[in-house]
Amino acid sequence: MSSKVPSHKPLVWLPFAAGGMFAALLLPVAILLTTGLILPDATSYEAAHAFASNWLGKLVLFGFVLLPVWHAAHRLRVTAYDFGVRADSLVAWIVYPGAALLSVLAVVFLLQI
Repeated sequence: MSSKVPSHKPLVWLPFAAGGMFAALLLPVAILLTTGLILPDATSYEAAHAFASNWLGKLVLFGFVLLPVWHAAHRLRVTAYDFGVRADSLVAWIVYPGAALLSVLAVVFLLQI
């Protein structure tokens, strides 16, 4: 029997794939909502604050930050490799902690609402 070390790839690919799907399907709707093209009354300060003050609203807004940020981090890593940057470990140590920092900042700012 061979003892294989488990791969870390699923941990990277899950938020990447979820972020890509989220960005493709839900961000266009969010843009239409926030610009007032759909449901113009939903863009008032009172409505937006009420949404962001609710725990479910905070969770939704966190998803709007978390998933695309992790998708972008992985996309930047792959793009750097495609452009000839072969220091993949260094790029990974830059983009993933950056995504983690932005995720933590999103939590901090959402908890202040």
